[in-house]
Amino acid sequence: MSLVSLENTITLAMSVKDRHASARWYHDMLGFEVIYHADEAGWSEIQTKTTGVTIGFGEQAEPAPGNCVPVFGVADMDSARQALEGANVIFDGPTDVIEGMVKTATFYDPDGNALMLAQDLTGAA
Repeated sequence: MSLVSLENTITLAMSVKDRHASARWYHDMLGFEVIYHADEAGWSEIQTKTTGVTIGFGEQAEPAPGNCVPVFGVADMDSARQALEGANVIFDGPTDVIEGMVKTATFYDPDGNALMLAQDLTGAA
């Protein structure tokens, strides 16, 4: 049994210069639909053609191509993080919280690859 119980979702987080332009490109080129734009958070999400798989765009002045970070959904961030930290998994700082939207925490695999957990706080799940 694993330490953390993941939900049946994954978001691939990518840094981009213009979230709205990226969302249009992915729509026009691949047929992906916008789920939402959270302008106050600098974040947008689009639905891929694969159930449970979304792409999230984080707006950056200087995006770093190739830095895609898989974001795994969890029902309870605090217990998931506590379990992983108890197994000596390294996190890059405290859990980030955008009230009414999401809790996120970035951690690393043994090779230093970034992964992230996210708990939906919208009540939509």
